[in-house]
Amino acid sequence: MDVTRQVFTVDLLERYAAKGHGVITCMAAGNDVIVLGTSKGWIIRHDFGLGDSYDIDLSLGRTGDQSIHRVFVDPGGSHCIATVVGNGGAETFYTHAKWSKPRVLSKLKGLVVNAVAWNRQLITEGSTKEIILGTDNGQLHEMAVDEKDKKEKYIKFLFELTELPESFMNLQMETTSIFNGETRYYVMAVTPRRLYSFTGIGSLETVFASYLDRAVHFMELPGENPSSELHFFIKQRRAINFAWLSGAGIYYGGLNFGASHSSQDGDENFVENKALLGYSKLSEGAEAVKPSSLAISEFHFLLLIGNKVKVVNRISEQIVEELHFDLTSESASKGILGLASDASAGLFYAYDQNSIFQVSVNDEGRDMWKVYLDMKEYAAALANCRNALQRDQVYLAQAESAFSSKDFFRSASFYAKISYLLSFEEITLKFISVNEQDALRTFLLRKLDNLSKDDKFQITMISTWATELYLDKINRLLLEDDSASSDHGSEYQSLIREFRAFLSDSKDVLDEATTMRLLESYGRVDELVFFASLKGQYEIVVHHYIQQGEAKKALEVLRKNGVPLDLQYKFAPDLIILDAYETVESWMTNNNLNPRKLIPAMMRYSSEPHAKNETHEVIKYLEYCVRHRNNEDPGIHNLLLSLYAKQEDDSSLLRFLQHKFGKGRENGPEFFYDPKYALRLCLKEKRMRACVHIYSMMSMHEEAVALSLQVDPELAKAEADKVEDDEELRKRLWLMVAKHVIEMEKGAKRENIRKAIAFLKETDGLLKIEDILPFFPDFALIDDFREAICSSLEDYNKQIELLKQEMDFATAGADSIRNDISALAQRYAVIERDEDCGVCQRKILNLAGEYGMTRGYASIGSMAPFYVFPCSHAFHAECLIAHVTRCTDRDQAERVLDLQKQLTLLGSETRKGSNGSLTEEEPITNFTSVDKLRLQLDDAIASECPFCGELMIREISLPFILPEEEQEVNSWLIKPPSAASQRSLSLSM
Repeated sequence: MDVTRQVFTVDLLERYAAKGHGVITCMAAGNDVIVLGTSKGWIIRHDFGLGDSYDIDLSLGRTGDQSIHRVFVDPGGSHCIATVVGNGGAETFYTHAKWSKPRVLSKLKGLVVNAVAWNRQLITEGSTKEIILGTDNGQLHEMAVDEKDKKEKYIKFLFELTELPESFMNLQMETTSIFNGETRYYVMAVTPRRLYSFTGIGSLETVFASYLDRAVHFMELPGENPSSELHFFIKQRRAINFAWLSGAGIYYGGLNFGASHSSQDGDENFVENKALLGYSKLSEGAEAVKPSSLAISEFHFLLLIGNKVKVVNRISEQIVEELHFDLTSESASKGILGLASDASAGLFYAYDQNSIFQVSVNDEGRDMWKVYLDMKEYAAALANCRNALQRDQVYLAQAESAFSSKDFFRSASFYAKISYLLSFEEITLKFISVNEQDALRTFLLRKLDNLSKDDKFQITMISTWATELYLDKINRLLLEDDSASSDHGSEYQSLIREFRAFLSDSKDVLDEATTMRLLESYGRVDELVFFASLKGQYEIVVHHYIQQGEAKKALEVLRKNGVPLDLQYKFAPDLIILDAYETVESWMTNNNLNPRKLIPAMMRYSSEPHAKNETHEVIKYLEYCVRHRNNEDPGIHNLLLSLYAKQEDDSSLLRFLQHKFGKGRENGPEFFYDPKYALRLCLKEKRMRACVHIYSMMSMHEEAVALSLQVDPELAKAEADKVEDDEELRKRLWLMVAKHVIEMEKGAKRENIRKAIAFLKETDGLLKIEDILPFFPDFALIDDFREAICSSLEDYNKQIELLKQEMDFATAGADSIRNDISALAQRYAVIERDEDCGVCQRKILNLAGEYGMTRGYASIGSMAPFYVFPCSHAFHAECLIAHVTRCTDRDQAERVLDLQKQLTLLGSETRKGSNGSLTEEEPITNFTSVDKLRLQLDDAIASECPFCGELMIREISLPFILPEEEQEVNSWLIKPPSAASQRSLSLSM
């Protein structure tokens, strides 16, 4: 250890701390609070956190000399217990930091308390909770004190040593909560010879009561130590280590209060990694001397031997430091009396009769990595390293140890973790010098794991080197064993899998061109294809599989996401020849393919010979495109049609031609193939029925019938019947069929003539006997046509009779119309003298001067023009016009007003001069125009009664108050009069 960097330092805290109350006999500390006991019965309390200090005299009322035997302070520094020993016996006191007077514990009178175990988990400033007191007669008592009660809550007897009665010298206690909410207690106690451990669930009383029926667990070591001490090292309020100052040495270990394993006697064994540090190791060759006091830190023991403290590393069991104290001449004779620990503050204290010394800890774990490293406990050393340089030293030690023992693979792993102490080149040369290529490869791979992403160039270089080492190893295995490449779980196969996994992991950092050249130079075609696949070089992969005849694997590659569609089109001709079924199935699963770009591949497949019963895969794919994907590409339809045309059976071709693939689509054709191309192809392949269908589809009905007559007359008849909207064309087509039938039957024979006559019936009367007579020979006998001619004549007679009946009906209708016209001319209506107008409620027969003559109407004497309806309602002309324009829609109202305006203008033009005489040339024309306008006006306003017709029905939807009547409605509103209106009213009055 470096002496200049001491971990523990000693400082004088206070000289003459007893303050004239005798000499210091004992001391305790907790949470920056120290309590001293003196030989005259005083306790002196120093609170360094608050800067407070006071003295309490516990000898009041007692005779003779009184000395403080032991003093105890809880970890929080609030509770204090002190035992006074004098001529009158022993008494134990309790005092609180807030009290000025102590409380005597009368139930403990006469008992010398040597030890107190505080409940660190539950204790608070106001309550001690349950604590355990150990006495010099081997008894344990439980006590609890609440500060607010000013006295103890209870004091209970718990346990007594009966087998070997000894004084309890020290006590420690821990508690844990278990799954059901109960508390488990762990208690350790020491006597001059033994270390006892107690544990149980429930209360303390229950725990110790259980030992009446079972043996107490203890550890006994040879020798006896009157200064026996037990200490726990506390970290985050939990004890993790213990140390017992026994007669044989320092017995220490770890504490695990959650351990589930049990000892043989049934007690839970919460002590782990136990060890004994003999006193002989502390004497350095001289006679062993027992320490008089002990303190424990995280990694060290502080042992008081004489007037100095030896600091022993708990891990290495070596003395690392010696602490010396500045003693006064008065204290030199007795020297340092003891050590005290403050677990909360992480401080230690030493005291003599007059002075107090503080022992501070300065980062005691800083060099622990070296301690563990020297002991070759590498995992612990790494856990205690604080920087990369320290870790490098640990890794280097591990690597060199493994390298020297020829464990090269393990050493490679450790060398790869070194960042500073050795360079990359030095490490690689170590493995090259011993010809360990495999270990070198391992080193490179581990080095890659430890590099950061920013070291791109180094990663690429190391990855490329590792690739070459892999390839070299593979080739060496092939040379060593010719059967290494067989499909077995050999080293070769394992290495191949490892290499491929490496390529997969390193595909983003390896240089593509360099790696592919390496793979090619070593002849590793499979790995080259594998790496090409990883790098997205799918063209190389597919080409390799096609060369190997593995169409399925090639198609699997092409189906991967991210593979360009151009590769599908490029390799389609080779794949469809290699495996047509799998290729077409793959095409059918890919909806992104453009079938038009696959036409070269499909043409190549179609040009190859196929077995008679073999499924034509191209036709299957084209049918899928046309029927399921609704492909409208004319090229696809033309190709499918051409393949159908080359088949022996033309049923598929005819179904394809008859199917309207574009049916139901707006503004689109019903078929997508080229009919002219289809016709040429079918004529070339002699598919006559298909040609007939195409002629018919192109509305070339005469060509369709002419061609169908060569194939099947029945087909010709069906084609002739397809024409429906052109009677002349239909008749012409049937005549073509008739001529063909007569000529085929050699129409001179009687039987043939009968067949021709029967053919006429199939035309449904379209053809007559006279239409087909020219097709018969001139020497045919008339007798053979007698029935047909008579039938034709009878049909003509029936038509003549029908025409006569229609003429009679027309004549009767004309007479009826003339009679109705005559009756209308004599129709009239009677107007009573007092008849009122339905709108203005004035008399209908008022004088025109009173009402106002309407222009454009013929005057009826001195009366105003009016209308009378069959329902007996009567209206003045002006009133009817006003009512209709008001109630009808806007367009109709504007039309009525326009007609009225035109009548008014024409009426004014017919008058010349002041007497209104007419000219000789214009009256007839003007009056004719006026009559036409008046008829239109009559039709607009008087076609039906406004009160009885549709106009009245429409008025139901009109509001009672029209918009133009709003002002009239507002005039009837009653408003509260204002002051101004009242004043104006009075003025006017």
